[in-house]
Amino acid sequence: MKTLKTVVAVAVGVLALSLNGAPGAEFGFSQASAQDSVRKEIGAPLTDASKFVKAGKYKEALGKLRDAEAVGGRTAAENNAIEGIRFSAAMGANEPDTMVRSFDALKGSGKLGQAQQLQYMEAIAGTYLRGGNAAKALEWANKYFAAGGTSPAVKQVQQQAQFKSGDVTAFLKDTLAEIQSDEKSGRAPAKDKLTNLLWAAQKKGDASAEALAIEKLLNYYPDPKLWAQILGSLPEKKSFATDKYQLDLYRLRLATGNMREANDYMEMAQLAAQAGVPEEGKQVVDKGIAAGVLGQGAEGARHKRLADLMVKKIGENKAAAAANEKAAEAAKDGNALVTLGLANAFGGDSKKGAAQIEQGIAKGNLKRPDDAKLYLGLAYHLGGDNAKATAAWKSVKGTDGSADLARLWMIQSRKR
Repeated sequence: MKTLKTVVAVAVGVLALSLNGAPGAEFGFSQASAQDSVRKEIGAPLTDASKFVKAGKYKEALGKLRDAEAVGGRTAAENNAIEGIRFSAAMGANEPDTMVRSFDALKGSGKLGQAQQLQYMEAIAGTYLRGGNAAKALEWANKYFAAGGTSPAVKQVQQQAQFKSGDVTAFLKDTLAEIQSDEKSGRAPAKDKLTNLLWAAQKKGDASAEALAIEKLLNYYPDPKLWAQILGSLPEKKSFATDKYQLDLYRLRLATGNMREANDYMEMAQLAAQAGVPEEGKQVVDKGIAAGVLGQGAEGARHKRLADLMVKKIGENKAAAAANEKAAEAAKDGNALVTLGLANAFGGDSKKGAAQIEQGIAKGNLKRPDDAKLYLGLAYHLGGDNAKATAAWKSVKGTDGSADLARLWMIQSRKR
């Protein structure tokens, strides 16, 4: 997960000696009124502390403030001046607990307006987050919004804190709401936001949120690397039957430009032939050769033998086509018809292939009924009828990986 950046100003632009001036990004105070409200013995160390803050020497600034505190009989104005500078110094020194104490003191004095309080709370939340205390960052971000704050920067702090503190449910809810708001306003949700949503959905085991994140990522930011990431994560899901769907993963990898090694092409071609679809296997070998991955180097002869094997198997299938179709139609189940249909679709007759798969589904008694619907969609897709393909893929409800594959094919088919 990419770290969200929260920008909190730490510079003190003027001498912070009185609470009469309104604190802005610098959390500073007006020097003009300070001359009447702060004694010299306190003003001197405060001046030094302010200079240290502006120079980025925050620890030294906090030390000078202790000198000011050593003076007895301090007035409320003098205490407020000390706390104002202490807040800025503590922020620079990444000491949020000290910031909280200064904020409580200033707020208790009744001198901080609502807008000023929100500025201080924003700084406290951001500093806690930078320091790695997600629980405290979340607490102060929540306080900020409860007090009426609306800053997008604090919303990022809140979400990052939710994420880091393990409050995945709240993180999902807030991130989904932001994504919906972006889309409603005609904006594409940021890629990081969608990536974070995917991670959180997977961590929580929220399948619907995970599917939504994947769909939106691939719709808004489609590229081979993202497809590789998504397809690579599928086998990591406990519910995904990798052994059963290895060929189907290869099919999506090929369609999305994620076949890189010679072994990828060779294994996919062999799996296709074993599944009764040598026509697909031959196409895979041809694409590997066209990409310059197969047919060259020391393994070139081996690749040629694989291509020849595909041609041989295709010939055997054609020779036995009539007998195979007759046997499939006479069978008590539709499994053979589904296999024949997919082979015909890859062989160039997608119309006949889809009809055979539909016939197989209608006959029933299928070993893997959801797979048949998945392949029906693929047959329609190969024929260019993505409307029917999408309808078939939407009907896939399997929990072992078929529904995941169907959703990904629906997304991929839109880019065709």
